Amino acid sequence: MDYVFQFGLVWKDSDLLLRGALLTLKLSFLTLAIGLVVGTIAALFRVSQHRALRAIARSYIEAIRNTPFLIQLLLLYLGLPVVGIRLPPEQAALVALVVNFGAYAAEIIRAGIEAIPKGQVEAGRSLGLRPLQIFVLIVMKPALRVVYPALSSQFILLVLTSSVVSVISAEELTAVADRIASRNFRTFEVYFIVTLMYLAFSLFFELASTALQKLLFRWPVRT
Repeated sequence: MDYVFQFGLVWKDSDLLLRGALLTLKLSFLTLAIGLVVGTIAALFRVSQHRALRAIARSYIEAIRNTPFLIQLLLLYLGLPVVGIRLPPEQAALVALVVNFGAYAAEIIRAGIEAIPKGQVEAGRSLGLRPLQIFVLIVMKPALRVVYPALSSQFILLVLTSSVVSVISAEELTAVADRIASRNFRTFEVYFIVTLMYLAFSLFFELASTALQKLLFRWPVRT
């Protein structure tokens, strides 16, 4: 094999890789924060007693979960200008990620809410707790403990999925890697390093989520 690996050429652009990595993390954490709000609202709609709210939430969730993320992204970035709405690449990427993550988070949160025995809610009412107290203390807090592992895994998947937004020139890690590779033609070295960076992100967040889980949910499980 005559190919000579030259990782040094890639490290010359380490500042660009770092900038792309920071945007990847920025998009991921913003999506997590906003997507959890969207997912919680959609989950509450799904378990609502109002048929119209359940239908709206189910339509949203099914539409997102049964179509490719790439198509959703392109629809927002290339489709919306037809109706006069133009989003910069980073904004379009964020909106697409939030809409996508929110749908998956909604089903995860819904499963957690439905796992809470109705008797606990009735007990809260009998104790004179206000609806907001019942929702936060009796429903959401135990539900979050149930769904936390699934939400953590979904967040790691979100970090990896964010690489898709490179197709609309959002300057995240994969887009930066594409630009560097097109300039120095060291495709193996560039994508090998980027692969290691994504792997490092995933392993770090997996360890961090495990540590956070132990910190947040130390109270004993009641059976």
